[in-house]
Amino acid sequence: MANLHRSQPSTITRLVLASSSPYRRQLLNRFGLPFTVHSPGIDESSLPNEEVISLVHRLAKLKAEAAALRYPDSVVIGSDQVAVRGATILGKPGGTEAAVAQLKSASGAQIVFHTAVHVIVSQHQRHEAHVDTTIVKFRNLIDDEIARYIEMEKPLDCAGSFKAEALGITLFERIDSHDPTALTGLPLIWLAGALRRAGFLLP
Repeated sequence: MANLHRSQPSTITRLVLASSSPYRRQLLNRFGLPFTVHSPGIDESSLPNEEVISLVHRLAKLKAEAAALRYPDSVVIGSDQVAVRGATILGKPGGTEAAVAQLKSASGAQIVFHTAVHVIVSQHQRHEAHVDTTIVKFRNLIDDEIARYIEMEKPLDCAGSFKAEALGITLFERIDSHDPTALTGLPLIWLAGALRRAGFLLP
């Protein structure tokens, strides 16, 4: 559980982040609110002919709903992110060879990241949902740069094989986004508003 820096409303027992991602946990820590982390363990496979936006919305909702069952009378945050190059969904590489292949295919190309958030206020059975879209334009990369980057940062648990919040920023030509935190996995600008509406105290 995160350290308490600001009080939360007395009518809410807890704030729950339905995610195992350390990056989302770090982002939510920015708000200075205490929260519990729950790994929902849902099936993240896409459905037949499912559109990317529908997929990311559905997975964020499923994560939030799974955590809400475990923690009733809570405010639950579910989030999911899907990266696409053209019509191809990019997963987490898991290994160096796959990471090299992903970055080679990204060289000079645009990667689109759809990041969904689903907030459930259990007390009132209220749901709020949002998707933020970020477009990353990669510069032309050479093999040595790709190999050096992967060796230095080891982005094997990141969709697209890079960490934008760290050294991965050097791979880009441009980022187009409404919320810079969305690319890391949790759009804090929208989420701050949702938590205020749920009764949490934020600046």
